[in-house]
Amino acid sequence: MATLLRIFFFVCIVRPLIMIIIGLNVFDKRRLPLTGPAIIAPNHNSHLDTLTLLSLWPISKINRVHPVAAADYFLSNPVMAWFSLNVIGIIPIERQKKDPSDDPLATSSEALERGDILIIFPEGSRGLPEIMNSFKSGISRLAERHPAVPIVPVFMHGLGKSLPKGDFVLVPFFCDVFIGEPIYWQGSVEATMAAYKNSMESLAIKCDAPVWE
Repeated sequence: MATLLRIFFFVCIVRPLIMIIIGLNVFDKRRLPLTGPAIIAPNHNSHLDTLTLLSLWPISKINRVHPVAAADYFLSNPVMAWFSLNVIGIIPIERQKKDPSDDPLATSSEALERGDILIIFPEGSRGLPEIMNSFKSGISRLAERHPAVPIVPVFMHGLGKSLPKGDFVLVPFFCDVFIGEPIYWQGSVEATMAAYKNSMESLAIKCDAPVWE
């Protein structure tokens, strides 16, 4: 039942919204992995980011793609929790450790072991429209556990103007999506994050976008 609801939601609601009302230009889509395990690592400007990214995969693959999202926000009430888990298909992550022995990356690591594709926003939460914040190292720490799993940088431009943080009125605005070459574990958390940051800066330059806050 949840699978059918997810397919219906993306076919009948998300894709018409993204493709017709907003509009989408995707560059180097061939770099988008159709099978996992893989980590998709985009910038984060809007609640539309996740839906836009999920719309890029064929419907036949959508049940293997899971956004990693904050449990304290998306599981904050029963209705949102049900929708987030069963329709959006999130993998919840605890942003604050409740116990020193807790492993916040455990569920994401298990998903990669199952061959899933994860969408992880290294900025954590949404920032100022069209401006990137500093990156957290979660994707690199996952890569350390799974060095053969690619990290695919994705730079999105425009969604921060369509539905920026704090706004609730959708403004039609074309979105450009630039998909970068995959990055792999570089031998250290710092080196892996540096490679990711360099790739994101290069992608941002392609659409003449401002980069850092």
